[in-house]
Amino acid sequence: MDPDIDSFDSRRSTVYAPNGIVATSQPLAAEAGVEILREGGNAFDAAVATAAALNVVEPTSTGLGGDVFACYRTADGEVGAMRAAGGAPQESTLSGVRERVADGKDKAPGDVSMPMHGPHTVTVPGTARGWEATVEELGRLSLSDVLDPAIGYAIDGYPVTEVVSAQWQHAEDLFNDAHAREAYLFDGQAPSVGQTAVLPRLGESMQRIAEQGADAVYEGPIGEAIVEEIQQKGGFMTIDDLAEFEVEWPEPLSTTYGDSTIYELGPHNQGQLALEALNIAEEIGAGDHPYDSPERVHDFAEAMKLAFHDGHYHVTDPEYEDVPPLHSKGYARQRADEISEEPISDVAVGTPNASGEDADTVLLCAADDQGNIVSFINSRFAGFGSGLVAGETGIALQNRGASFSLDPDHPNRIEPGKRPFHTLVPGLAKVGEDDWLAFGVMGGYMQPQGHVQLISNLVDYDMPLQAALDAPRWRYREEGTLAVEEQIHEGIPTKLARKGHDVRVLYPGLFGGAQAVRNNEGTLSGATEPRKDGQVSGY
Repeated sequence: MDPDIDSFDSRRSTVYAPNGIVATSQPLAAEAGVEILREGGNAFDAAVATAAALNVVEPTSTGLGGDVFACYRTADGEVGAMRAAGGAPQESTLSGVRERVADGKDKAPGDVSMPMHGPHTVTVPGTARGWEATVEELGRLSLSDVLDPAIGYAIDGYPVTEVVSAQWQHAEDLFNDAHAREAYLFDGQAPSVGQTAVLPRLGESMQRIAEQGADAVYEGPIGEAIVEEIQQKGGFMTIDDLAEFEVEWPEPLSTTYGDSTIYELGPHNQGQLALEALNIAEEIGAGDHPYDSPERVHDFAEAMKLAFHDGHYHVTDPEYEDVPPLHSKGYARQRADEISEEPISDVAVGTPNASGEDADTVLLCAADDQGNIVSFINSRFAGFGSGLVAGETGIALQNRGASFSLDPDHPNRIEPGKRPFHTLVPGLAKVGEDDWLAFGVMGGYMQPQGHVQLISNLVDYDMPLQAALDAPRWRYREEGTLAVEEQIHEGIPTKLARKGHDVRVLYPGLFGGAQAVRNNEGTLSGATEPRKDGQVSGY
């Protein structure tokens, strides 16, 4: 049963710290990151330690069987990004996947859609290589050092928090194999709130990675278990697919919003959508309206609709398809002409049947007193992912491939080695001359919408950092409705409905999981999502 977040009336304030700070969605993971900072690590070491701990204490949303991304600024002023996300297996041709998906169904191969779960949704996981590359290229400590807190939680156990316990329940239906249920269920059930969870198989796999490095996953026994699991279920992945995987260091895309510069990961991630929406919103003056006005929500939502329409069609692996410069100011001026006082209708959102609307994951942000600051995302796409757990490893495999299309004419169609449209977008912003923000808002198609709202709250309305995360949110949804939180200013839903919007008041857990840390002229601060179990830890 989901916790009644609306009933919580506790107050948070922005957290400040002199030496280092970590914000994430689970308190023990935040403490793991700060522990590494105290031991001499920098923000990048702390990020990997926190991500690894989240694999254990919030396994419902992240894991070694998924991907990892970062957007960062280093102490010497370099702005950069890291992408560790693999593609479809080399044998996953469109026709081959169609035939296997259709097998046993009363449909022809040309009539099937990409499934949400199962072996064909598993793309090559990037997490282990991404963690290793981050600490080797940007950190101070070893991979073994930063994995130590997570290994301890996995082997010794930890009490499960409220939101995580609620999310864990879907594993009872998702996991069918005995080894999957033994790895993540306790007497066939998800853990209750406060119950001690022990994940020894996952802990042993992390210990092996700590000792052998990421090669254990891509060339060693863990990789062999991954391949065997997928092939036994009818998938195409081979050990060569794993062994050939490499981490990328792409240049982030950027735009300006007011006096701030916003950095996002470009294709195949959906960062371009946030940048396009910010550009359109700025062009039409969306942030000039009073905060408590329906005109503000209308203008930002309309800008977001156009960005979704463009991005969810064009954004895919740029090595396979050309992606237009959707984040350019000139393109935004063209699109802004389509916005009026009436809602835009018939806006296509999402790759057909991709089920990315409410996918969830984890985000962490970390900063240190040297000037390093990073937004770091680790994900399996939707909860525990594909439903496959690799043998005795305790590693649940992602279902990121569910974002592929089986339509041969769609830019995001599945192809050998191709990476699918990726919802994950770590964010970075230069808010002032010496004022840097690492941020993100998790939750499928909520992510770019959350980025737009967070940046506007800070830039247009000068909110304190925690207040910018607490503020009630809106989101445009795949079926064409405009959802708002119950706490939104009184009268706004009715006035939006009068403008022609199909308004829905939805559960706050559907409006994202934000985290943010800031370094403003050497002063570190952080904020965490009130809709999660999160915490900001510093020292």
